[in-house]
Amino acid sequence: MKNWKALVAAAAVAVAPMAASAEVSELKIPLGAGGFGFLPLHMMQEHKLIEKFAEEAGVKVTVNWSNIGGPAVMNDALLSGSAHFISAGPPAFLILWDRTRANVGVKSVAAISSMPMHLNAIESKLKSLDEITGAQKIAVTAVKVSIPSIIMQMYALQKYGRDQVFRFDPFTVTMTHPDAVIALVSGSGNIVGHWASAPFDARELKEPGIKTLMNSDDVMGGSTTFTQMSTTSKFQAENPKVFGAVRKALKRSQEMIGEDKNAAAAVLLKSMGGKGWDVAELVAILNNPRTKYTPRPENVMKYANFMHEIGSLKNKPAGIGDLFFDGPDVAGGN
Repeated sequence: MKNWKALVAAAAVAVAPMAASAEVSELKIPLGAGGFGFLPLHMMQEHKLIEKFAEEAGVKVTVNWSNIGGPAVMNDALLSGSAHFISAGPPAFLILWDRTRANVGVKSVAAISSMPMHLNAIESKLKSLDEITGAQKIAVTAVKVSIPSIIMQMYALQKYGRDQVFRFDPFTVTMTHPDAVIALVSGSGNIVGHWASAPFDARELKEPGIKTLMNSDDVMGGSTTFTQMSTTSKFQAENPKVFGAVRKALKRSQEMIGEDKNAAAAVLLKSMGGKGWDVAELVAILNNPRTKYTPRPENVMKYANFMHEIGSLKNKPAGIGDLFFDGPDVAGGN
């Protein structure tokens, strides 16, 4: 990871007043870690929704979609200017919000999806999270800043108390979802568990001897935002039409998934290389009531309050309005 202080300092310089200029003509947006949580981004790409809404607003823009890694890498990309919008889980976003309040002011455009993550494990090696020991490792998309890392800290606090909140951190290792699936299914090495999102969790459960030990919704106490899209206040102020186009495109992509789940599943399958699944399997996951695409944040404040309590955030947001740009689609979120 790049040096945070250097990145934030560089970002702060960019806040200095500038002469009025035209809005950006090229947008740089990473596609995220993959899977159902990032499906709206792939819908936006497939149907050129940002370009459509930007043109309606009188702006011509092209979108450069890229694959640049997990949440920590995307945070760095936003601060360095190599990405204009990024998408990640609430914990990674909150850390970036906390560290940029005095300069570029990273805030969230809207939620992208709500769905649980599942801790899948090789049953013969790990029967519960509490039993993990020695050199055993659990794969997460990013140590410290990913949803599973915070979920395990919450669980540790609930079960073992304040002095044991980081009990499971040493047993985590950063891996992409596809690499973690391979490592878990192979049964070799020290990967005994993987916090997986859909459809990677379902793929793992096809294998004999792999079972789910817990899920994030159970620890959080209900449906929870899984992914959200963010940018800087500086970008939003300097590019209001493009920002509006992105917000409209995100909402429309969420609506399109609900309107034609077969078509949406086909887009997702294409994004995953067009193999390994059939459309019917993916549609079944879309039909699961726990798989939701909504711009309204759910339980993001619960993450924020917990992370502030344990010292991961210096600043405590007063409410959802501190974290998200104003808009009717995020109003009433929590």
